[in-house]
Amino acid sequence: MPAPAEAGRAPGPPDGGWGWVVVFGAFISIGFAYAFPKGLAIFFKEIQDFFGASYSEIAWVSSIVLATTYGAGPISSILVNRYGSRPVVMFGGLLCGVGMISAAFCTSILQLYICVGFITGFGLALNLQPSVIIIGKYFLKKRPIANGLAMAGSPVMLCTLAPLNQFLFDNFGWRGSFLILGAILLNCCVAGALFRPIGPGTALVKTQVTEEGKDALKGKITTDGPMENKTEEEGEKDCFEKVNQYLDFSLFRHRGFLIYLIGNVLMFLGFFAPIVFLAPYAKHTGIDDYSAASLLSILAIVDMVARPTTGIVANSRWVRPRIQYFFSFAIAFNGACHLLCPLASSYTGLIVYSSFFGLAFGMVCAMLFETLMDLVGAARFTSAIGLVTIAECCTILLGPPIGGIIVDTFGDYKYMFIKCGAVMVLAGTFLFIMNYYNYRMLAKEEKERKAKEEDPNSLRTENEGKKNWNKDSTQDGPELEPLREKGEGLKKEMNGTNEV
Repeated sequence: MPAPAEAGRAPGPPDGGWGWVVVFGAFISIGFAYAFPKGLAIFFKEIQDFFGASYSEIAWVSSIVLATTYGAGPISSILVNRYGSRPVVMFGGLLCGVGMISAAFCTSILQLYICVGFITGFGLALNLQPSVIIIGKYFLKKRPIANGLAMAGSPVMLCTLAPLNQFLFDNFGWRGSFLILGAILLNCCVAGALFRPIGPGTALVKTQVTEEGKDALKGKITTDGPMENKTEEEGEKDCFEKVNQYLDFSLFRHRGFLIYLIGNVLMFLGFFAPIVFLAPYAKHTGIDDYSAASLLSILAIVDMVARPTTGIVANSRWVRPRIQYFFSFAIAFNGACHLLCPLASSYTGLIVYSSFFGLAFGMVCAMLFETLMDLVGAARFTSAIGLVTIAECCTILLGPPIGGIIVDTFGDYKYMFIKCGAVMVLAGTFLFIMNYYNYRMLAKEEKERKAKEEDPNSLRTENEGKKNWNKDSTQDGPELEPLREKGEGLKKEMNGTNEV
């Protein structure tokens, strides 16, 4: 019979084996989750003319999809903690198919918001978070590479969907295209089937330890207080334990997590709008439909190479210890590309912009979740990603519509690109400065911890001082007697034995 400490220890991630099959499944599900909302931009011009909608109204379709994908993060995290990644992803794939098939029969822009935005968006949320979470369970040493390969699914899918959507539209119209895309999205169910659960014994041991802890807590409450206090306190603790079991709200006291959260919330205000408006901007400048769609393919091809390459670089011994700096640079580089976009007035210029944009976009996406896992660890990552995505969904929701309003107001796309670039440069600068501060504080705390470990006398003195508090306070003289009596009175009140 193993010792309790050994029994509760989770087995290490395999860092290979079936994990690479899981990476392939995540490649498909993450690819659809990220690329599908961007690929819909091909239909925006025609849907806009069909319903007589404005730029900002049609931009809400992508915004609602992206915001629902991120905003449903906590729900997805809770479902993963309760049922595991495999059934959640398979159910999400089913929702995606139902949402797009329903959208083919919509007769108003509002119905598109519901079918494409909310139903399909929620299905994509059930694909994104579980896929990222399960990679963290299968990989540790090779995790940046695994994340980079899985995240490469987005550009591969975008590279495929952009010309495919244009082909489907030319042959079947946007309604027929939505029917076919709904059937294609059902492949997410196949991807989810590859997510074989790992470490079933660990969950059982964890449950047993949790139950023993709860029993011990109940016994302590019964001993220390009367029955009415026990019922109230037990109910509060049980409720807190149930909530904290799925979402760890103590992360809001984690310095690195808060820095990451603030920087990413600001970043997403300008992250998705440029890619949503790239094809419409090209058409606005007089470029033909297929050439405009090919810009997304060029972006996706560069993105496809950038993500695994960034994962390999981030996994190197020079970059991984300071990966947060690399992430900050990638965000600022992304913003610089958008600031220079208005200079690209020809098709050749837009090809150059799309290439650099794809590189910067791939760098950010490859490290988006790896940097969060680096800060909070794999054990708290499930809760962290749920809390981050619900906070990010607000700026994701507002980003493209704000860009659409700017286009409607000025009649030109360049101001929208300038706004997005300025926001992302600001976010990258903020993250770089605050991560520098965080690294300095971590080094200082580590130095203090080592100093305490190397000086056992100070630790022994501190423990002896706590143990002999009552004795020392009595020997010090009558001036400390009121303080000692007050402390004893508080103890009696806490035990329910206060005397009158």
